[in-house]
Amino acid sequence: MPPALPPQLETEPASDTASVPASSSHPAARISLGAPSLPEAHRSIPISHTASWIRKVLAFAGPGYLVAVGYMDPGNWATDIGGGSKFGYTLLSVILISNLMAMFLQALSAKLGIATGRDLAQACREHYSRRTSIALWIICEIAIAACDLAEVLGSAVALKLLFGLPLIVGVIITGLDVLIVLALQGRGFRIIEAFVVTLIATIAGCFAYEIFFASPIWREAAVGLMPTAEILRNREMLYIAIGILGATVMPHNLYLHSSIVQTRAFGSSTRDRREAMRYAVFDSTLALGFALFINAAILILGAAAFHTRGMHNVAEIADAYKLLSPVLGVSFASTLFACALLASGQNSTLTGTLAGQIVMEGFLQIRLKPWLRRLITRSLAILPAVLVIGIAGENKVTSLLILSQVVLSFQLPFAVIPLIQFTGDRNKMGEFTNSRLTMVIAWIVAAAILFFNALLLWLIFRGQ
Repeated sequence: MPPALPPQLETEPASDTASVPASSSHPAARISLGAPSLPEAHRSIPISHTASWIRKVLAFAGPGYLVAVGYMDPGNWATDIGGGSKFGYTLLSVILISNLMAMFLQALSAKLGIATGRDLAQACREHYSRRTSIALWIICEIAIAACDLAEVLGSAVALKLLFGLPLIVGVIITGLDVLIVLALQGRGFRIIEAFVVTLIATIAGCFAYEIFFASPIWREAAVGLMPTAEILRNREMLYIAIGILGATVMPHNLYLHSSIVQTRAFGSSTRDRREAMRYAVFDSTLALGFALFINAAILILGAAAFHTRGMHNVAEIADAYKLLSPVLGVSFASTLFACALLASGQNSTLTGTLAGQIVMEGFLQIRLKPWLRRLITRSLAILPAVLVIGIAGENKVTSLLILSQVVLSFQLPFAVIPLIQFTGDRNKMGEFTNSRLTMVIAWIVAAAILFFNALLLWLIFRGQ
């Protein structure tokens, strides 16, 4: 008797019943029980079974880059610049380890989506009690709000640096980027992917230019890739290290990836799904390789431009912007830095919106109209940003950025543990269940995340 296929793989593209009825005038409408993840884009990109491997690579390319965006958002800039200027190349090892963990976890996320036809939020709703599902949903929404806060602040800082706009004005302007998201969503998923890849290339180009003129000491950078015990002993270093972890391994990206891999119309047979997993993992690993380059480049820039010149307290993005041109002796350096920051913030906006939609639909089976979903997430991000800027002043922006990344790190176990649990469940995954070795590695990763978070709390309460 052949194994039963997951509901979303029994047929080709989702039927009309997956959509919200057009007659519904209320902004929220109940989704049918069998609705696929992101129904408007589900299996919308065709995959030819007879295509060459390079064409298949290109056909599956895209979701990994949407995921990679979250690993190079403005929150990373604050933690990486602060870590580079204060501690030199030491924290490069944290960036490397964090990216390797991210590659592994995102591979599990893609595997879950392809094997089960469910995203992580849907899998949680179907597996746990309603009370637990609601708790996980709230935790994930906090993570998305923290990420959105970093995007808002990063874009606002970039607008101030480029055009001299007050930060509060920049924060409000960034709330209007919902129009960009809605325009792109209406033109198809491939357009969104192309837009994201273009902005990633822009960011990479800007930093390649900066690194060339910064002339880093590559031998010291190579040594920095090796972990040291000092990271665990130094509370300030550990705080930034966990901020890097939170800024690199994004909890909501695990929900996002398990959904958007289903935009490809791969076959329902075991062979087709296994092939889809192989190409999807290749896509995400390559994309996260670019994210590793950009994250490392930011920290190396902070170390080469500031730390080696005795400037150990350049933690503010605005300070880095002001100092880059005179320090590097290149007038265009600061402008490129700000342009890359703006591109990073706008890029993260797209994935934040998609992740929010996936999480709300998956956990609650409630689909909000895109404009309302964006309004809610943007409001949750703009309110604390305006309050901090108004009360504490503009010089506290980077501190808030770093704090938002630490908050993200504390949300990680609540996404990672269910992901590991589900991908190791034969009842859900069938022949695609994780091997024993994969499960051992997965639980080591989860334990490492829990350990670092607990250690940071202990050091904070001890007042070290």
